[in-house]
Amino acid sequence: MPHHLMNLRYVPDDEAEEIRQLFEQHGVPYYETPPSRWGISMGGFWVHDEDEAERARALLNDYQQQRQSAQRQRYQQDLLRGENRGIWQRIRQKPVTTLAAALAIVAILFLSLIPFIRI
Repeated sequence: MPHHLMNLRYVPDDEAEEIRQLFEQHGVPYYETPPSRWGISMGGFWVHDEDEAERARALLNDYQQQRQSAQRQRYQQDLLRGENRGIWQRIRQKPVTTLAAALAIVAILFLSLIPFIRI
């Protein structure tokens, strides 16, 4: 019976590639199903054997802990360098785009609510 190891929905390409390399380095016989184009099926990494599933999950747990600490460290470094911008910096950087998006949202809300407002 197949054992689902990891969902591939919203997984960055670099992370998926690192997991493939991890499984290949450790000789885990896995197979992969891609996520569907419309988000109906999740896709993921799978194995057939229960023992291999336990071993692969242990490898994935170690990998994910290492990746999490590396990503947090990278985020902290970006904050210290001022490269990680918040919402206000992004608005100040692209005010016209932000204003256009806000106006589009207001227009869509207005058009959607007109039937209810007229009641």
